[in-house]
Amino acid sequence: MASGFFAILDDLAALMDDVAVTSKVATQKTAGILGDDLAVNAEKATGFISSRELPVLWAITKGSFVNKLIILPIAFLLNWLYKPAIEIILILGGFYLAFEGVEKIIEYLFHRKKKGHEVIEESAKPDNDVNSEKSKIKSAITTDFILSIEIVIIALGTVLQKDHPLLTQIISVTVVSFIATVGVYGIVALIVRMDDAGFSLIRKSKDKGFFSKLGHLLVKALPVIIKLLGIVGTIALILVSGGIFAHNIHYLHELLPTWPSMLKEFTFGITGGLIAVALFTVGKKVYSAVIKK
Repeated sequence: MASGFFAILDDLAALMDDVAVTSKVATQKTAGILGDDLAVNAEKATGFISSRELPVLWAITKGSFVNKLIILPIAFLLNWLYKPAIEIILILGGFYLAFEGVEKIIEYLFHRKKKGHEVIEESAKPDNDVNSEKSKIKSAITTDFILSIEIVIIALGTVLQKDHPLLTQIISVTVVSFIATVGVYGIVALIVRMDDAGFSLIRKSKDKGFFSKLGHLLVKALPVIIKLLGIVGTIALILVSGGIFAHNIHYLHELLPTWPSMLKEFTFGITGGLIAVALFTVGKKVYSAVIKK
């Protein structure tokens, strides 16, 4: 009885050791996409009034956990039943990310500034802030879903290369996925609360000395960081989508072999985004025409 119990403990220790090593390797492989994930989600989690920042971020974080719970079993099931389905899902997700990134660029370049009376009319609409918040949360969770697929697939590909047992694969990929959510949204939470931390330092130091200067620096730095995150997040969307196209579409993988990988992926992302925006615009007009009839 005792020897059997210790044999089980030994097996568990060996399993946990394999999981730790595999999770470490998989995390290193997903480091790039995690950086993009951070930039994209930090940009999407900002722009709310101070009292709503953490509730909104918590709503997005919960959505991210749900995304992982949906994606993980489907990824393992598809990998067992029909591996090409994963590539198809990734490519469709790549078009969504490219659409989001290119749409932001188009809006920035061609968006007509609203006149005074239009701003007043818009602000007078009931539940405008609530609807806007829900819309942003939904958009953030949808984007997180696509990025989560990429993280899970990369982590799964890493553990499959090592030919580990199925249980080790499942635990390792699950650990990497949930570390990704906690790490990314934990850092985002720190970013969005920078100004509150700054005001707290100013108040406690009575606006004197080193801590007061640090507080003012944090307050002044937040708008700059948010703008930078907006730019970096948009570029990240395009690069991630371009990377998905380059790695999962054989023709594109072989295309432009002399180009730097980042430039090639950015080009593919922009092209895919323009195609997606064009299809969405045409589809929207056709749908509106059908509804009117």
